[in-house]
Amino acid sequence: MKKNVLRLDKSEYERESLVSEVITGFEKPQKVLPCKLFYDKRGSALFDEICGLEEYYPTRTEVGIMKDNIDEICSYLGGSCLLVELGSGSSVKIRLLLENLRNLSGYVPIDISEEHLIESVKTLAADYPGLRIMPVYADYTQPLSLPRFDFPFSHTVFFYPGSTIGNFKPDSAARFLGRIAKHAGRGSGLLIGVDLVKDVKTLEDAYNDAKGVTAEFNLNILKRLNREIGTDFDLAKWRHKAFFNPRDSRIEMHLESVINQRVKVDSTSFRFRKDETILTEYSYKYRVEGFRELVSDHYSVERVWTDEDKKFSVQYLKAG
Repeated sequence: MKKNVLRLDKSEYERESLVSEVITGFEKPQKVLPCKLFYDKRGSALFDEICGLEEYYPTRTEVGIMKDNIDEICSYLGGSCLLVELGSGSSVKIRLLLENLRNLSGYVPIDISEEHLIESVKTLAADYPGLRIMPVYADYTQPLSLPRFDFPFSHTVFFYPGSTIGNFKPDSAARFLGRIAKHAGRGSGLLIGVDLVKDVKTLEDAYNDAKGVTAEFNLNILKRLNREIGTDFDLAKWRHKAFFNPRDSRIEMHLESVINQRVKVDSTSFRFRKDETILTEYSYKYRVEGFRELVSDHYSVERVWTDEDKKFSVQYLKAG
């Protein structure tokens, strides 16, 4: 690690906890797996590939919005801030902020994939030798505890790009953002990507790409569970399924069983009927006013930037 990387703060994800979470999810009428399981090293690499696909509009649209409005965005974030990125991944979008913010005090990337986090931090540390970097390996969806910082900063700004807030149900999203606001304190900021409601074809194509990368990304969860907790999923007996649910205004991603089968999780066996699914992710799509209402208990929406076609939004929120 470079000397401007202060240390790696780690919050381990134990096997027993993962087994318990999987069993709890499989005991529900609609079997579920948490979408955070996508992001082992292979899954993170596959998601990076997804972000470059022709069908996957969110990444390039969000980057375009940020590039077109970067001076105004940075003016809202202000100088001498501590920048905390939730789900930093490959740290592509953050470079626009690192290169344009005034007197940035420090950068805290948080990610659930330790190997991916270390690799991206090494690159950033070499490219920005004057930047203090404090990487945190953790599941940020759990109650957040940041390390102590021995350098001054005026305020904290959280950066949550990529419309990842859509992976929470709306009431859970409101609670999650409330925890961030409480942790960071009154006057702190949140720069967040929020995907917007649009035509169904554009939405469904984004999660059913022609190359099958999203399908591989989805199935990689089962491969990870086989490796990490000893489940016996046969990947050939499962297929990717993604569609828009208009009632709940969300994309749903499932793994569908192609036959009647049983799967063992630790000492428990679960039966899956043919065509039964495991829900692996949902991604809610919002209208601007609907999202403003969602966050109103904890944040005021100071500014909303969108692309020309209003497919996506980048929003700056201030904790009240």
